[in-house]
Amino acid sequence: YWIIFFIFFTSSDGGTEPSALVDDNGSEEDFSYEDLCQASPRYLQPGGEQLAINELISDGNVVCAEALWDHVTMDDQELGFKAGDVIQVLEASNKDWWWGRSEDKEAWFPASFVRGYLRQCRKHTGMFTVAQLATIFGNIEDIYKFQRKFLKDLEKQYNKEEPHLSEIGSCFLQNQEGFAIYSEYCNNHPGACLELANLMKQGKYRHFFEACRLLQQMIDIAIDGFLLTPVQKICKYPLQLAELLKYTTQEHGDYSNIKAAYEAMKNVACLINERKRKLESIDKIARWQVSIVGWEGLDILDRSSELIHSGELTKITKQGKSQQRMFFLFDHQLVSCKKDLLRRDMLYYKGRLDMDEMELVDLGDGRDKDCNLSVKNAFKLVSRTTDEVYLFCAKKQEDKARWLQACADERRRVQEDQEMGMEISENQKKLAMLNAQKAGHGKSKGYNRCPVAPPHQSLHPIHQRHITMPTSVPQQQVFGLAEPKRKPSLFWHTFNRLTPFRK
Repeated sequence: YWIIFFIFFTSSDGGTEPSALVDDNGSEEDFSYEDLCQASPRYLQPGGEQLAINELISDGNVVCAEALWDHVTMDDQELGFKAGDVIQVLEASNKDWWWGRSEDKEAWFPASFVRGYLRQCRKHTGMFTVAQLATIFGNIEDIYKFQRKFLKDLEKQYNKEEPHLSEIGSCFLQNQEGFAIYSEYCNNHPGACLELANLMKQGKYRHFFEACRLLQQMIDIAIDGFLLTPVQKICKYPLQLAELLKYTTQEHGDYSNIKAAYEAMKNVACLINERKRKLESIDKIARWQVSIVGWEGLDILDRSSELIHSGELTKITKQGKSQQRMFFLFDHQLVSCKKDLLRRDMLYYKGRLDMDEMELVDLGDGRDKDCNLSVKNAFKLVSRTTDEVYLFCAKKQEDKARWLQACADERRRVQEDQEMGMEISENQKKLAMLNAQKAGHGKSKGYNRCPVAPPHQSLHPIHQRHITMPTSVPQQQVFGLAEPKRKPSLFWHTFNRLTPFRK
């Protein structure tokens, strides 16, 4: 039989053995083989698992194996057990069979350490690169560790004698921040599916993944189905909590916590979807930057991830000169571009302002004392560090109102992103720019169409970005589950009006 085990270790004297086996408080704790590898990289070498177990046993530690499936045997010299049973490993000198104790019986049991697709893939370095494994599996090991802890918390709160009196709401509230790790996995999932689809075109990979499944006695589902499970799980929590809340009376001791947990998990789903939306947005922003002629300085994605507003404004210089410019307001920065005199569908980079350093000042119609000029539909940005003043005029009062609102929205969204921990990784930014540059490679500087601005993001405030839970969750719509409803943008067609030369 091929039996799969999760291995964990505890110290025989309550946690005074090697520091890798105790938590920060010195209390007894369970540790997986991966935890040991972090403490001692030599366990990552071939045969490292068996070496680690033998050394731990020799040092007086208790080594246990938790079975994932049943082992039925008619041989008296073998241990029989059910999935979930814990077996103490007493001797592990043989790589295939170990001697262990379950309840009052000591006997041999199969010692396969095969634990999943990921471990097998890592063993076949000729078939998978490190980058491919990162793309396919993402942070699934982090999710496993988090879920293991979360399960223990739930089991502690479960009342076996009177299940209806169980109080599990606090488990969700205490682990709310931990659920954020699902965001990285969900955002990575489309790329994982694409990478798998490419590999599956080759017979050796199809046979390899099927062999892994059969070796583990897993149900007949392809690997992409298993990789979808974490995505489905995080989306189902709000549904399950909503159902639990529906049948929990207000007098129940856990009612308030269940209600709070339901809102918390909706927010988690919202955060995940927000990050997914931002990832989609940065690809469009990268393509927009590549289309701008003469771009200078840092990439726009170094600090920004969404376009909030764009349009024409007249910039008034210190000398009183008027400059017609196209402005693009992103989170953290305002970019200005100049239209080509002959080809109005071409934009040249002219500069940018750091919105984090600016203070917005609304101006009434009339003479401005700083510039000593008469202005109309004007506002200005004042640098908090240098006191430098930047004066802008809109064509119409309505245009000015939109810019004032957009500047307020920009500050609000920056604050919300900080509160939500909304960050795009450097690798994702670099990848977006690389793809945009490849797509634009070979094009002449005289573009045959106007650079199209990325669509503006029209979001509700964070407290309104809650999802409406459907009654079912089709797999193909799993990412759309937490999609916040957005008002249609009035601005992203701006450039469509600026394309007289477009073919």
